[in-house]
Formats: sequence, C-alpha cells, structure tokens
Amino acid sequence: MTASLSTPLTVQGIATRARIHANLGTAPLVEDALRKGEGRLTKDGALLVDTGKFTGRSVKDKFVVRDAVTEDSINWGTVNQPMSGEHWDNLKADFLAAFADQDELYVADLFGGSQPEYRVNVRVVTQMAWHNLFIRTLLVRPTAEELAAFAPEYTIVNLPSFKADPARHGCRSDTVIAVNFSEKLILIGNTEYSGEMKKGVFGLLNFLLPAQGVMPMHCSANIGADGTSAIFFGLSGTGKTTLSADASRTLIGDDEHGWSDTAIFNFEGGCYAKMINLSAEGEPEIYATTKMFGTILENVTMDEATRELDFTDDSKTENTRGAYPIEFIPNTSEKNLGPPPSNVIFLTADAFGVLPPIARLTPDQAMYHFLSGYTAKVAGTEIGVTEPTATFSTCFGAAFMPRHPSVYGNLLKERIAKGGAECWLVNTGWSGGKASDPGIKRMPIKATRALLNAALDGSLNDAEFRKDPNFGFEVPVAVPGVDAGLLDPRAAWTNGDEYDATAQKLVDLFVANFAQFEDHVDEGVRQAAPKAA
Repeated sequence: MTASLSTPLTVQGIATRARIHANLGTAPLVEDALRKGEGRLTKDGALLVDTGKFTGRSVKDKFVVRDAVTEDSINWGTVNQPMSGEHWDNLKADFLAAFADQDELYVADLFGGSQPEYRVNVRVVTQMAWHNLFIRTLLVRPTAEELAAFAPEYTIVNLPSFKADPARHGCRSDTVIAVNFSEKLILIGNTEYSGEMKKGVFGLLNFLLPAQGVMPMHCSANIGADGTSAIFFGLSGTGKTTLSADASRTLIGDDEHGWSDTAIFNFEGGCYAKMINLSAEGEPEIYATTKMFGTILENVTMDEATRELDFTDDSKTENTRGAYPIEFIPNTSEKNLGPPPSNVIFLTADAFGVLPPIARLTPDQAMYHFLSGYTAKVAGTEIGVTEPTATFSTCFGAAFMPRHPSVYGNLLKERIAKGGAECWLVNTGWSGGKASDPGIKRMPIKATRALLNAALDGSLNDAEFRKDPNFGFEVPVAVPGVDAGLLDPRAAWTNGDEYDATAQKLVDLFVANFAQFEDHVDEGVRQAAPKAA
C-alpha cells in the first residue's frame, strides 16, 4: 500500500515496491522503530537508539558533485571533496536500485528555515523509522495545509544498508555522503549516524543563502526582555549552548541560524544537544527533555533492568546526543525567530591563559576572529596532547561551509555594519596561566555571565577600556561584580615574562593560520591581526 504524498516519489524518479509511510507523527514513528527493533524505550519514555559503527559524522566520506553549478562556487579541498559526474551517475543508479527492493520506506516533507521567504522545501526519504523521527524533530514541521501543497525542492535519501564501491562510485570507502546541487539531491549510505541528515540541510542552506544576501551561521541565538537579540558563535566546549540557554532570555535556537534584513531565524525546529555528563543541576532544561516522550537519545548507556540512564558513561562515545523539539525547552520563541542582533558574541576557551574574559571588537576585528574561529584543546583530552593546542575552525563551522570562507566573512562584516551590532570576544577558558599549569582554574562561570549580561544590556559600553597590547581589541578595566584581576590576563600570571612568551606563541599561531585568508580580505581586516607586544 502506498500512502498519499502531495508529490509522489515517482515524480522524483524514485520507483519502489516498498510500503510508503508518509509524514507520520511522533507516536507512530516511535511505534515503528520499536516494532522493527531500531530502539528501546527508557524508563521515562524517550527512545534510545544505537548508531552502530558511526557515532559522529564521517567527514572524510562526504563529497560534492563537481559540475557547471559548483565548479567556481565551491571551496574545493579536504572539506569539500569533488565527485565526478560519472561516479555520481553510477552511485545514484545503484542507490535507486537498492531502494526499489525495500519493504518499507519513510518520507518526511519539511522546511529548512523558519523565515518563510528564505526556507527551502526538503523531502527526506529514510530506510529507518527513527531516522525519519529524528529529521522530523530537527527540521521545521509544516502545517497540514502546507503539507497538502508541499512541492519538494531538495531531497535527502538515507539508506544505511547501502554499501558504496570506491572504484565505481569515486568515494573513499563503503560509506558515502554525496551532494549534487544541480540535481538537488543528497545520498547517504552505510552510516546510521543521524547528524549526517541535519548537517546535510545546513550545508545546503550555507550554499544557497549567501546568494540571497542572507548570512548562514553556526551559532545559538536568544532574545532579551528588552526585545533585542544576540547570537553566540563558538566551537564545542566554549559554552555556546550553556550561555545562550538563559532563563531570563527567550531561546531562538541552539545551533543553526540565518541573518536576513529583518530577522535572525532558526534553520531548525528542534535541538541536538550533547548528553555526556548531563545533570539536572547543571543543565536542568536539557535534562528534563530526557524524560519526555518524543526525545531521541543516541548511544547513551541504559541499565537493562531498571531502564535508568547513565549520562556519565562514555564507553560507546563521548558524543552521546539527544534530539528533541525546541518547544521541549521552556521560554522559546514561538516562531523560532527574532530581530536582527544587537550583539554578536564570539566564544572561545583559551587554554593558553592569554585572552581576557571579554573584549570589544571593531567590525574588522570581528571578521578577523570569525574567519579564525579559535579555541584550544586542553592537555590530556587526546593522547599525546601535553600542552594546550590551538584549534582554528573557519567561521566556527568549517566542515559545513561549501563556499569560500571570505564569502561568509564579508557577509558578516556587512551585516554588522548595516545593523550596528556590538561585537564581543568572550573567553570561557583559563586565567592566570596555561590550563596545563598546576592549580590553574577555568574562568568562573559567574564572572562570565556577569560580563556577558553587562555586554547584552549595554552597560558595559560605559566602562573604561584599555587596548590589549597583543590583539589590539578593547578590554574593560573594571566591571561591577567582577574581580578586576581577571580582566588583565598578564597581571593574573605570577610570572609576566612567561605570559609574554605564551602570548607571543598564540599570536604567531593566529598569524600563521590567517595567512590563507590575507588575499581575500581588505586592508582593514589584515590590520586587525594581533601583533606581539
């Protein structure tokens, strides 16, 4: 039996004998996932699944078809690897042949983007019921009226049982994620990690929106009581989710957004949060979602007898995840959007102990730090890492940016100039020494929140500022409720000469990383580079 779709799969060239489950709700998708043995229920009713071999994205197995549309618009390299048209044709033919033999398929028609003028219609076809529930949770769900008239623009086909042939399909292994912008089709094979679908849509919007003058961003966003919004850029471990989840502010979203002339809008209708070491005390709003029906928990350990969850167990992966509708979090934006931001926050966790806890940036400095995308790994987090290690991820999301980084950097600079947003660099890392030094502690969260609140309510602009001798940005000299010793990183060190040497090392790392962008930015941005004191 074939369910009714506003646009049948055959119109898209997908022929199959499978029973089609079209646009099912949460309960029937959970029931089918249980019926098919794809997951189990926890004590409190969440769906627990195991993603098998892949507990994260398979970044080396992602390819973009190289053709007339993408030849000059994609930033080709290790992130955006090319696939030839011939290899794509073989892959697509074999993929569709495998789909023809399926017994059951699940189809979800969804929106990527909450602002109607800039959203895209995405159809997702999956082999697994829980994958369909995941993407239905993470993207924006159309109304019944919108579904009746839904015409898919882009299609994702997800078949975990499909194994690619590197010789025939031009890929690296038997796992493949292939994107064809001309045919508006994404094929995902031999991985059960659901994040490939989510990031597939993010990459799609990152390709499409710049041409419309919209800035796509890997960031969180919220709105204050005064109606002004803020966006938070930051890599994993810098506090992007924690600092944006403020009970006194309305959450727009935790991960992916667009910045148009009129709004900051969430690309999604759900959240995909890390679960490792989650606690009711530390993150009560997120913890509460783990006890709700409709939440999907990936690779979390469960006691088989009691069905109790152990969020401290990382034996499967440290990247344990939870997916839930955004409305599961209290105080969220009804339409997943807000006004253009009054404040732009760049978060970093500086393990070198060099950066101040907060600094005010000019638009040129903001573009410099956006393109740099800096944070640092702490000694001991990876085998062989004995000293702090700098990490630079362009635009705070290099893995998802198909165009050249300068496209996004210039868009950000234009948006900041047009809207007059204040820009801040917030260091949630270490002070008084390197993270590897004995007795050195991370920046107190209370101080970070006090500084952030002062920036967001505008009062920080009234403070006295000094110019940082290494990075050239402005640093407040004194802020009520914050230890003045934290505001001067060099003074916080017991040995000023050691601080200077460490600062020189970090400056050199910044300069070396930015060399790749120098020919793509104007003189103002080049002059925003740090210079050792």
